[in-house]
Amino acid sequence: MILWWTSYCSLQNLSGSFSASPWRFSSDSGESKREQMGTPRTLVLLFLIGGFSSSQTSGCSYYGLLEYLNLTGSDSALQIMRPVKDWNTATLIQLDMYLLGILEVDEKSQTVMVHIVVNMAWTNEFLTWNLSDFCGIDNLSVPGSLLWAPDVRIGEDVSDTGSVQKGPLVTVYSSGLVFSSEQHRLTYTCRLSLRMFPFDTQSCNITFSSMTSNVKSIRLETFSSDEVLGKISEVGMVTKGEWELDSLETINYTSAVHINKSKLLYTVIMVRKPLLYVINLIIPLFYFLVLDLASFLINEAKGEKLSFKVTLLLSISVLLLILKDMLPSTEKHLPMIAKYCVGIFTLVGVSVLETMLVIFLMDLDGYCSKKTQDTEKSQVDIQLEANYHEEPMEVDERGHEKPAKSFLMSDCDLLKLILDELGHSGGESPRHVATVPPSWEELRRAPNERTSVF
Repeated sequence: MILWWTSYCSLQNLSGSFSASPWRFSSDSGESKREQMGTPRTLVLLFLIGGFSSSQTSGCSYYGLLEYLNLTGSDSALQIMRPVKDWNTATLIQLDMYLLGILEVDEKSQTVMVHIVVNMAWTNEFLTWNLSDFCGIDNLSVPGSLLWAPDVRIGEDVSDTGSVQKGPLVTVYSSGLVFSSEQHRLTYTCRLSLRMFPFDTQSCNITFSSMTSNVKSIRLETFSSDEVLGKISEVGMVTKGEWELDSLETINYTSAVHINKSKLLYTVIMVRKPLLYVINLIIPLFYFLVLDLASFLINEAKGEKLSFKVTLLLSISVLLLILKDMLPSTEKHLPMIAKYCVGIFTLVGVSVLETMLVIFLMDLDGYCSKKTQDTEKSQVDIQLEANYHEEPMEVDERGHEKPAKSFLMSDCDLLKLILDELGHSGGESPRHVATVPPSWEELRRAPNERTSVF
């Protein structure tokens, strides 16, 4: 429009000047006639030039820029060739990773699932333009399939193919900078140290590197600092679960395995929230230990103490089974909570053995006491019998010996004693008396003597 207006004003000025001056030229002069014929031609030429230039700049669209960048057709050179004019120049890839969520940490399989955003930027030396030539257009979005992209992959990645959400477009800036962004539901391997479980802090590495290019072709660096990456990740964190992000650290280095490759290492430091494990494991085990100590107040004689302790032991075994499903079997060092569980299990087990030993000793003591009482009773009987045989005989007024009145005799012994006395009174031995029948006087005197004995 400006050029149109400039051309129009120039034309008006020229026409005004010609109309103001009288056309007084000599007809004989051929040079004056040629000047009169050339002036309108000059005006027409200026008009056409102004109209052509104005038509070139009046249409500010992306199509002209695409044609200028040779992106309207399928140029395979831009897709497969590293975008440098000198092949000795290494392409700098600036890569930033932001952590948006810690989805899952599997201690058994030693894997971590996170949600990350990866932003990459590199320079394409063939896609540059001047802003003033294209109405100030400073960036352009084109399909990513039309341009070369670095083959950067994650070394610890064990995700499936559907875990990457890559945008179909990339942004190209006037300086040749190409920007792309993609999201990952990344599952990667991590060597978890569970010695302080559940009060542990884990450091997991995510390594970015090129699959085929060496350090002379591609160099990896970060665009932002560690503090900025950590702050953005903390602010944008959507889900944390039982883990909390502590910090993000980056290291770029060159690997010397097979070929020298540039690698960018992200270290994710995260801290576990132990409250769930304290409530479900640590506190119940402590209560079981307190109950085991309180069981010493139960009476041993009723047999309830042993059954109570065995129940506690089985309850601790259930908690150990739950803990076994959480911890890996390949751990070299026993975790702290496992030591805690094994220690309480051992104390309760020793307490059960102690209870069994006490019950055995009590039963043994009762058996020994009963046997001692029986032995003492037998000894008393034997002593009584011995005392009977050694008891001194009393002498009555007739000079006959008889047992003491304080000792009680049976009827059989009393009859023997009567027979002995009868034998002594007759002057014969008991053997002869037993064969000679007694007289009526002796039979009459026998009941009286029996009464005197009692």
